[in-house]
Amino acid sequence: MADSTSHDPLAAALRWIERGRSVALATVVGTWGSSPRPVGSQLCVTDRRELAGSVSGGCVEGAVVEEAQHVLADGSSRVLDYGVTNEDAWAVGLACGGQVRIHVGPVSPALLTALLEAVDAKRMVVLATDLSDGRQALFFPLDPHAEPVADEGAGAVGAADGARLAADEVVLTAAEAAARADASTLAQDSGGREVFLRVYGPPHRLVVVGAVHIAQPLARMAAELGLDVVVVDPRRAFASEERFPGVALVREWPVEALEALAPDHRTAVVTLSHDPKLDDPALEAALASPAFYVGALGSRRTHAARVERLTEAGVSAEALERLHAPVGLDIGARTPAEVAVAVLAEVVVALRRHRPGGAGEGRGRGR
Repeated sequence: MADSTSHDPLAAALRWIERGRSVALATVVGTWGSSPRPVGSQLCVTDRRELAGSVSGGCVEGAVVEEAQHVLADGSSRVLDYGVTNEDAWAVGLACGGQVRIHVGPVSPALLTALLEAVDAKRMVVLATDLSDGRQALFFPLDPHAEPVADEGAGAVGAADGARLAADEVVLTAAEAAARADASTLAQDSGGREVFLRVYGPPHRLVVVGAVHIAQPLARMAAELGLDVVVVDPRRAFASEERFPGVALVREWPVEALEALAPDHRTAVVTLSHDPKLDDPALEAALASPAFYVGALGSRRTHAARVERLTEAGVSAEALERLHAPVGLDIGARTPAEVAVAVLAEVVVALRRHRPGGAGEGRGRGR
């Protein structure tokens, strides 16, 4: 799932640069064992030791800040390896021993600006970093008309020219694979040098059909998780700005709304209205799409009747296997907020399974 704060350290870095600060960027490029922050986590450090982001939840931040000062002083880049024994793990905030590998290098203002513009435009972009010398380049692997952007060293002390990296077809192919997998990863360039590919994807979407009471806490909580939320309901009294402040509202019939929204592999669809006129057409459209999660509110009895209707409408048994109903993990939820927690927990599980390295293939089920 997209991290709603994934670009915040970079935005802070750009603001600092605009104020005349020098900034180093630390990125987690590998973890083994226990690690409180995943691969791709980033920390920006200024020459005044101002911080934004995190690479370890605190346990090695101090050492990284010190290394960042050396990077800013000489313009070099470096790869840091930290290991924590089981005996010392609790002292630094880990549940058990582990290792973390972190790249630290100076920030190029031009490259950073281009990256943030792409992120703000919700484009898929991959930042490639040669771990041997700090060269960097931006790739837009899902846009066939976009050219890579090379770090030419402007504004970064001693920054290496990234033109070679930007022109490397092997890196481009690896960036395309990383973008499709939506997962930051290590790769090699055509010369066998190690390159880290940091993927920045647009937020995953949650399309909620039915602007009912449960949808209100669901929309708020989903936004906190970094999801782009869209609430669909033709009933204007339900789908109002007063009930859903700051939420994108589509006041159309679900079949028309889903056609326009075109759910893709980064989209979850949840129906909550309890009205077959709204829910069933939405489910038909969602189950025919690549949406990574489709869920429907209702009891087991309600779901059994729903399956009969959808089967009569021509929805295949294979498609119905993808449907999570009753929606949400079984946590004994009763209040709207509790139901929202259950739904989002199941969406997160589905997303993790949807990604390579997750817990297996995501499967829907009627319970």
